[in-house]
Amino acid sequence: QVQLVESGGGLVQAGGSLRLSCAASGRTFNRYAMGWFRQAPGKEREFVAAISWSGGSTYYADSVKGRFTISRDNAKKTVYLQMNSLKPEDTAVYYCAASGGPASGWGRVLEYDYWGQGTQVTVSS
Repeated sequence: QVQLVESGGGLVQAGGSLRLSCAASGRTFNRYAMGWFRQAPGKEREFVAAISWSGGSTYYADSVKGRFTISRDNAKKTVYLQMNSLKPEDTAVYYCAASGGPASGWGRVLEYDYWGQGTQVTVSS
């Protein structure tokens, strides 16, 4: 069992930066790949980024590649999402999630076993 709690969301102007954190509880955190997803009002939840259990592999949606960086600290049981050059279209509730499945599935919502409650990110123009 893994419990996830996101933090770090807020209101920022376009071009600004935010760092999201996702703190996990449970002894098996480092067995899971971790992902970030986001959901804007009226839209489906979409993949943002994922990182392997070791941190050695990362994956990004094309829309955030070059602007966002996912990382993890297994000793602290925390995963991060550094978001730079934010755009109004990045506005959404951001969720972290844990997946015990293979890398081929990390872009899909259904491949994740545990989810946090989400944190709001609002980017003003």
